[in-house]
Amino acid sequence: MDTFMMIVLGISVLGGLSTSLGALFVILCQTPNLKMLGLLQGFAAGLMLSISFFDLAHNAINSIGFLRGNLWFFGGVVFFGIIANFIPEPTLTSSSDVKSKKFGTLFGNRQNGDQGGKDIMKKHRRQVLFSGIITAIGISLHNFPEGMAVFLGSMKGLRVGLNLALAIALHNIPEGVAVALPIYFATQSKWQAFKLATLTGLAEPLGVVLVAYLFPSSLSPDILEGLLGSVGGVMAFLTLHEMLPLAFDYAGQKHAVKAVFFGMAFMSASLYLLEISLPDEMSL
Repeated sequence: MDTFMMIVLGISVLGGLSTSLGALFVILCQTPNLKMLGLLQGFAAGLMLSISFFDLAHNAINSIGFLRGNLWFFGGVVFFGIIANFIPEPTLTSSSDVKSKKFGTLFGNRQNGDQGGKDIMKKHRRQVLFSGIITAIGISLHNFPEGMAVFLGSMKGLRVGLNLALAIALHNIPEGVAVALPIYFATQSKWQAFKLATLTGLAEPLGVVLVAYLFPSSLSPDILEGLLGSVGGVMAFLTLHEMLPLAFDYAGQKHAVKAVFFGMAFMSASLYLLEISLPDEMSL
C-alpha cells in the first residue's frame, strides 16, 4: 500500500503542478496565445472524453451491467453538476486587454492631472485581485475531486490512473493561466502569480490523500467499478461544461473539434503503449 500510495501521489503531484506551467506561460510570455490555449483545451477534452466513455463507463457497464453502470455514470454527472453550481467560473482574460485598460486609465490620469485616476486604478487592481483569488479557490475545488479520480482510477490499474493524470495535467495548464493572469496584473509580482497558481494544483494530491483514507484497498470489485463509472461521469461533465466551451471560444469550432479528435486518437495510442511497456507486476 505504501508503494502504491507513493506512485499515485507522484502522478497526482505531476498532474496538479501543471498549473505552474500555465503560470510560467503568463510570466514569460505576458501576452498568451489564446488560440494555442484553446487547442490545448480541445486536445485535453479529447483525452478526457476518451477516458470517460471508452474506458471508465465502458468497463463499468461490462462489469456490473448496463443499468447499474449507467446509474453510476449519471450519478457522477449529477453529483459534479450540483458542485459546479457553487464553484465560480474560471475565466481567461487576455493580458493585452488588461494592459489596454491599464494604459487607458493612466493616459486619462495624465490628462486630468488629479488623484481620481490613481484611485480608479487602485480600485481596478483590487477588483482584479479579488477575481483572481476567487478563480484560484474555484480551480482548487475542481482539482480536489480530480485527485480523488486519479486515486480511484489507480485502484483499478496503473494505466487508468496514468491516463487520467495526463488528461488532467493538460487541462490544468490553462487553469494556471486563469489564476496567474489576474494575480500578475493586480500585484505586478511574478512570484505571487506563480505561487498562487501552483498552490491551486496542490489540491489534487490532497484529494488523493483524503480518498485513500475513505476507501479501503479491499473495496468490492463491483463498488470500485461503479465508483469508476461515476468518475467517468464527472470527467464527462467537466469536459462538456468547461473545457469544450473554452476551446471553441479561443481556438474556433473547426480547430477545436480537430484537436478533440486528435486527443482521442492520442489517448487510444497511449493506452496501447502503456499496456505493452509496463512490467507485468503492475496491474493494468
